[in-house]
Amino acid sequence: MIKEIWQELQAMCKRVTPVEAVTHELMEAEHQLLKAETGVEYAQALVTYNKNRVKRLKAYLTVPTEEKAT
Repeated sequence: MIKEIWQELQAMCKRVTPVEAVTHELMEAEHQLLKAETGVEYAQALVTYNKNRVKRLKAYLTVPTEEKAT
């Protein structure tokens, strides 16, 4: 137990090499890119949904009143 804690402390305090730093930064950048792409997909879905909704509501308004009642 104490040995594991000591190993964790050593790992936390060790110097990071430039390659490790770049690898970590690249991993973060890829993660942020995936999050941004998810946001774009969500926004595009909202735009499509609302365009269809507007089209449907406009079509409803152009139907004569007699047809709406039936």
